[in-house]
Amino acid sequence: MRALMGLLGLLGLAGEVLAEGCVIHSQDDRIEVRICQQNRNIPAELFRSGFCQPQLKDQQVEVTFVETCPSGAFGVCRNAQVSNMPYRQDIHYYGVASDARYLQPACEQTSQGTWSAERATGQQP
Repeated sequence: MRALMGLLGLLGLAGEVLAEGCVIHSQDDRIEVRICQQNRNIPAELFRSGFCQPQLKDQQVEVTFVETCPSGAFGVCRNAQVSNMPYRQDIHYYGVASDARYLQPACEQTSQGTWSAERATGQQP
C-alpha cells in the first residue's frame, strides 16, 4: 500500500495533449502497482519527462507510452487535477479492485476528479 500511496503522491505532481498516455508498472518484493495516466492538458514534454517518470525508492519501475490507456481498469479518476497546478489527467487503475476504497476518496477529495468504476475485461496493460 505504501508503494501505491507513493505513486499517488507523484501523480499529485502530475493531466490535454490529445491521445497520449503512459502505463506505469512498479513493484518491489511485496507489492505490484499498474496505472495508466492519460494526459489532458500537461505540455507534452513535461508529461513525458516528468509525470511519466516516477522515482520510487526501492521500486522497479517500467514505463510504456501508449496512444490511449488500455481497457481493463477497475477504476478511473477522470479529470484529476494536479495539486497547485492547472494540469489535469485521467488516471486508470489496474490490479486489486479493493484498492478503490482508498483511491476513490483520494480522487474525489484530493484531486477534485470524478471516480468511475470500470468493468474488468481481464486485459492487463
